[in-house]
Amino acid sequence: MYKWAVTVVFVGMLAACSSPVKLNDVGVEDKSGQASTPMKTLTPATSAAAGDKKSAVTTLDKTSGSNSGSAQGNSTDALAGASGRTIYFEFDSFAIRPEYQALIDNNARSLKANKNQRVSIEGHTDERGGREYNLALGQKRADAVRKALSLLGVAEAQMESVSFGKEKPAATGDSEMAMEKNRRAEIVTR
Repeated sequence: MYKWAVTVVFVGMLAACSSPVKLNDVGVEDKSGQASTPMKTLTPATSAAAGDKKSAVTTLDKTSGSNSGSAQGNSTDALAGASGRTIYFEFDSFAIRPEYQALIDNNARSLKANKNQRVSIEGHTDERGGREYNLALGQKRADAVRKALSLLGVAEAQMESVSFGKEKPAATGDSEMAMEKNRRAEIVTR
Protein backbone atom coordinates (compact mmCIF):
# COMPACT_ATOMS: atom_id res chain seq x y z
CA MET A 1 0.00 0.00 0.00
CA TYR A 2 2.84 2.38 0.89
CA LYS A 3 4.60 1.71 -2.44
CA TRP A 4 1.43 2.56 -4.36
CA ALA A 5 1.01 5.81 -2.46
CA VAL A 6 4.63 6.82 -3.10
CA THR A 7 4.28 5.90 -6.79
CA VAL A 8 1.07 7.94 -7.17
CA VAL A 9 2.66 10.97 -5.45
CA PHE A 10 5.79 10.67 -7.63
CA VAL A 11 3.75 10.42 -10.84
CA GLY A 12 1.64 13.39 -9.72
CA MET A 13 4.74 15.49 -9.11
CA LEU A 14 6.13 14.62 -12.55
CA ALA A 15 2.83 15.51 -14.18
CA ALA A 16 2.78 18.87 -12.38
CA CYS A 17 6.24 19.73 -13.74
CA SER A 18 5.40 18.94 -17.33
CA SER A 19 4.69 21.56 -19.95
CA PRO A 20 1.55 21.52 -22.10
CA VAL A 21 3.74 22.08 -25.16
CA LYS A 22 6.46 19.52 -25.82
CA LEU A 23 9.45 20.72 -27.84
CA ASN A 24 9.08 17.87 -30.31
CA ASP A 25 5.38 18.69 -30.73
CA VAL A 26 5.98 22.34 -31.55
CA GLY A 27 5.63 22.41 -35.28
CA VAL A 28 7.77 24.71 -37.37
CA GLU A 29 7.26 25.11 -41.06
CA ASP A 30 10.30 23.79 -42.89
CA LYS A 31 10.55 25.56 -46.24
CA SER A 32 13.50 23.50 -47.41
CA GLY A 33 11.32 21.29 -49.59
CA GLN A 34 11.36 18.29 -47.28
CA ALA A 35 8.19 16.94 -45.69
CA SER A 36 7.67 18.27 -42.19
CA THR A 37 5.04 18.51 -39.50
CA PRO A 38 2.76 21.50 -40.12
CA MET A 39 2.72 24.22 -37.50
CA LYS A 40 0.48 23.09 -34.64
CA THR A 41 0.56 26.02 -32.22
CA LEU A 42 1.74 29.56 -32.02
CA THR A 43 1.28 29.74 -28.28
CA PRO A 44 0.14 27.12 -25.78
CA ALA A 45 -3.33 28.70 -25.70
CA THR A 46 -3.74 29.61 -29.36
CA SER A 47 -3.64 27.29 -32.33
CA ALA A 48 -3.35 28.35 -35.92
CA ALA A 49 -2.82 26.67 -39.24
CA ALA A 50 0.34 27.41 -41.13
CA GLY A 51 -0.37 29.45 -44.22
CA ASP A 52 1.63 29.98 -47.35
CA LYS A 53 2.43 33.55 -46.37
CA LYS A 54 5.81 34.73 -47.53
CA SER A 55 7.81 37.23 -45.52
CA ALA A 56 8.75 40.48 -47.17
CA VAL A 57 12.47 39.89 -46.66
CA THR A 58 15.01 41.54 -48.88
CA THR A 59 17.61 39.34 -50.48
CA LEU A 60 21.02 40.42 -49.26
CA ASP A 61 24.36 39.90 -50.92
CA LYS A 62 26.60 39.27 -47.90
CA THR A 63 29.80 39.22 -49.97
CA SER A 64 29.51 42.85 -51.01
CA GLY A 65 27.38 44.14 -48.13
CA SER A 66 24.81 45.65 -50.47
CA ASN A 67 21.20 44.89 -51.20
CA SER A 68 20.37 42.90 -54.28
CA GLY A 69 16.65 43.60 -54.03
CA SER A 70 14.05 45.36 -51.99
CA ALA A 71 10.96 44.38 -50.10
CA GLN A 72 8.05 46.72 -50.55
CA GLY A 73 10.38 49.70 -50.73
CA ASN A 74 12.00 49.08 -47.31
CA SER A 75 15.76 49.53 -47.02
CA THR A 76 17.57 46.72 -45.23
CA ASP A 77 21.00 48.33 -44.86
CA ALA A 78 20.78 47.64 -41.12
CA LEU A 79 20.59 43.92 -41.87
CA ALA A 80 23.70 44.05 -44.02
CA GLY A 81 25.82 45.44 -41.18
CA ALA A 82 25.97 42.09 -39.41
CA SER A 83 29.66 41.51 -40.31
CA GLY A 84 29.30 38.11 -41.94
CA ARG A 85 28.24 36.13 -38.88
CA THR A 86 24.45 36.48 -38.95
CA ILE A 87 22.02 34.36 -40.95
CA TYR A 88 18.48 35.70 -41.26
CA PHE A 89 15.39 33.51 -41.61
CA GLU A 90 11.90 33.90 -42.97
CA PHE A 91 8.91 33.95 -40.62
CA ASP A 92 8.29 30.55 -38.96
CA SER A 93 11.15 28.92 -40.84
CA PHE A 94 14.49 27.38 -39.98
CA ALA A 95 15.53 26.75 -43.59
CA ILE A 96 18.78 28.48 -44.52
CA ARG A 97 18.19 30.67 -47.54
CA PRO A 98 20.53 30.29 -50.54
CA GLU A 99 21.93 33.81 -50.24
CA TYR A 100 23.61 32.81 -46.95
CA GLN A 101 25.52 29.84 -48.37
CA ALA A 102 28.62 31.94 -49.08
CA LEU A 103 28.56 33.27 -45.51
CA ILE A 104 28.37 29.72 -44.14
CA ASP A 105 31.15 28.58 -46.51
CA ASN A 106 33.42 31.43 -45.31
CA ASN A 107 32.78 30.62 -41.65
CA ALA A 108 33.39 26.90 -42.28
CA ARG A 109 36.72 27.65 -43.99
CA SER A 110 37.76 29.86 -41.09
CA LEU A 111 36.82 27.25 -38.47
CA LYS A 112 38.57 24.44 -40.35
CA ALA A 113 41.72 26.54 -40.67
CA ASN A 114 41.74 27.32 -36.94
CA LYS A 115 40.93 24.07 -35.13
CA ASN A 116 41.27 25.74 -31.70
CA GLN A 117 38.56 28.30 -32.39
CA ARG A 118 35.17 27.59 -30.78
CA VAL A 119 31.84 29.15 -31.74
CA SER A 120 28.43 29.34 -30.23
CA ILE A 121 25.56 29.44 -32.71
CA GLU A 122 22.76 31.47 -31.14
CA GLY A 123 19.22 31.07 -32.49
CA HIS A 124 16.79 33.98 -32.16
CA THR A 125 13.18 34.72 -33.12
CA ASP A 126 10.94 37.74 -33.40
CA GLU A 127 8.43 38.49 -30.65
CA ARG A 128 5.47 36.66 -32.20
CA GLY A 129 4.53 33.34 -30.61
CA GLY A 130 4.86 31.97 -27.11
CA ARG A 131 8.04 31.49 -25.12
CA GLU A 132 8.27 27.71 -25.61
CA TYR A 133 7.49 27.92 -29.31
CA ASN A 134 10.16 30.58 -29.85
CA LEU A 135 12.76 28.66 -27.85
CA ALA A 136 12.10 25.59 -30.02
CA LEU A 137 12.26 27.62 -33.25
CA GLY A 138 15.45 29.39 -32.17
CA GLN A 139 17.04 26.02 -31.38
CA LYS A 140 16.05 24.66 -34.80
CA ARG A 141 17.62 27.71 -36.46
CA ALA A 142 20.85 27.31 -34.50
CA ASP A 143 20.92 23.56 -35.21
CA ALA A 144 20.35 24.18 -38.95
CA VAL A 145 23.42 26.45 -39.10
CA ARG A 146 25.43 23.98 -37.01
CA LYS A 147 24.48 21.13 -39.34
CA ALA A 148 25.41 23.19 -42.42
CA LEU A 149 28.83 23.94 -40.93
CA SER A 150 29.27 20.30 -39.93
CA LEU A 151 28.47 19.14 -43.46
CA LEU A 152 31.26 21.42 -44.68
CA GLY A 153 33.77 19.69 -42.41
CA VAL A 154 33.73 21.75 -39.20
CA ALA A 155 34.34 19.54 -36.14
CA GLU A 156 31.34 19.13 -33.83
CA ALA A 157 33.61 19.88 -30.85
CA GLN A 158 34.15 23.42 -32.20
CA MET A 159 30.45 24.31 -32.17
CA GLU A 160 27.57 24.53 -29.76
CA SER A 161 24.05 25.66 -30.56
CA VAL A 162 21.80 27.51 -28.14
CA SER A 163 18.43 29.21 -28.40
CA PHE A 164 17.51 32.55 -26.91
CA GLY A 165 14.06 32.61 -28.52
CA LYS A 166 12.71 36.14 -28.35
CA GLU A 167 14.72 37.08 -25.24
CA LYS A 168 17.58 38.97 -26.96
CA PRO A 169 16.14 41.05 -29.79
CA ALA A 170 18.51 42.80 -32.18
CA ALA A 171 15.88 45.48 -32.77
CA THR A 172 12.90 46.64 -30.74
CA GLY A 173 9.50 47.48 -32.09
CA ASP A 174 6.77 45.65 -33.91
CA SER A 175 7.55 46.80 -37.44
CA GLU A 176 8.35 44.18 -40.07
CA MET A 177 11.89 45.61 -40.36
CA ALA A 178 12.54 45.07 -36.64
CA MET A 179 11.10 41.56 -36.78
CA GLU A 180 13.28 40.68 -39.81
CA LYS A 181 16.39 41.66 -37.84
CA ASN A 182 15.32 39.45 -34.92
CA ARG A 183 14.75 36.24 -36.95
CA ARG A 184 18.37 35.17 -37.02
CA ALA A 185 21.15 32.83 -36.01
CA GLU A 186 24.43 34.42 -34.96
CA ILE A 187 27.82 32.71 -35.08
CA VAL A 188 29.63 34.01 -32.00
CA THR A 189 33.31 33.30 -31.36
CA ARG A 190 34.03 32.16 -27.80
